[in-house]
Amino acid sequence: MNTRHRPSFAHSRAISNTANPAPHAAVVGAGMAGIACARTLMQAGWRVTVFETASQVGGRMAVCDSPFGSFDSGAQYFTVRDARFEQALTQTAPGLARRWSANAVRVLDEHGRVVETALPARESHWVPAPDMNALLRHWAAPMIDQGHVHLSTQVRAIAPDALQSGRWQLLTQGEGDDHPVHAGFDATLLAVPAATARQLLAHAGAPALADAMRAVQVAPCWTLMLAFPQAAQPGLYTLGPQWNAARSTHHRIAWLARESSKPGRGAIERWTVQANPVWSREHAGDDAARVTAKLLKAFAEVTGIRAAPGWAQAVLWPAAQTITPLGQPCLWQHDQGLGACGDWCLGHRVEDAFVSGLELALRVVGR
Repeated sequence: MNTRHRPSFAHSRAISNTANPAPHAAVVGAGMAGIACARTLMQAGWRVTVFETASQVGGRMAVCDSPFGSFDSGAQYFTVRDARFEQALTQTAPGLARRWSANAVRVLDEHGRVVETALPARESHWVPAPDMNALLRHWAAPMIDQGHVHLSTQVRAIAPDALQSGRWQLLTQGEGDDHPVHAGFDATLLAVPAATARQLLAHAGAPALADAMRAVQVAPCWTLMLAFPQAAQPGLYTLGPQWNAARSTHHRIAWLARESSKPGRGAIERWTVQANPVWSREHAGDDAARVTAKLLKAFAEVTGIRAAPGWAQAVLWPAAQTITPLGQPCLWQHDQGLGACGDWCLGHRVEDAFVSGLELALRVVGR
């Protein structure tokens, strides 16, 4: 444990009144947890700078564009169970998320036969329009407009600030990154996959926080996206089954969704196919072409759609689904000013990520 002296945040705030307008936090990761954390801190009067490796915000609420329309390549929908999540949606993004009729999901066997038809869900499945990423783009827009979000920027290491005792500096690498050292942070908060957070915290001199994450297990997921533009011909509205989403017991596939059935997605027939965790782990080292061929065969077996897609792309999410969560909303070490959050703290839902980011921010500001 790094035991160097750190002033309390109350003292930091008092100092900052003469030098800076407010204490300053670095949030690493611009997925749901990171954006929820950053927004909450800013509402509490903190200055926040967000660092994101990808070229856009969103994390696993990512969107993949194709010549035939977009795909939700990561999270497929979200639920709303926490009252604070519901309040954030209704007050800051009214009308942006819409109900999706994925409630009528079916469980299918190897040959696409219905093993079990799920009863109508008690909770709605929600999707933002025109894609899953729209919600986080909306929430992050003010921060991006103010220059508080650094995209295409990887945080390589966290270290004690070389000039300001008791603060942190981040070593970064990115496209056109003219300032690879960002300094002066009162708190550094990691909203990244558990393995990445653990590595950064260990190197930052916070072994207790890193060790607390040792039991977290997260599985990969291969995702295949398919477009069938021929289904847009007059008189041919859909291919294959008449359901919009299904869970599957196929040895390769765990989930299938008709992207074009989601609100605001466009009419061209498009499907997203997600492999199960076991198969994805076994084939994590395969190239995309081989995975595409295998999942396309399984897709035909489950749906009966044997037409050749007009467009296909497979992507691997190395940290897609939490198998063993942390078991608490977040990690926060007040005396060091270090913390971590993410869906892996509580589960794998989008809502878990929101709650985790919110809880970390509230602990930082002392609420």
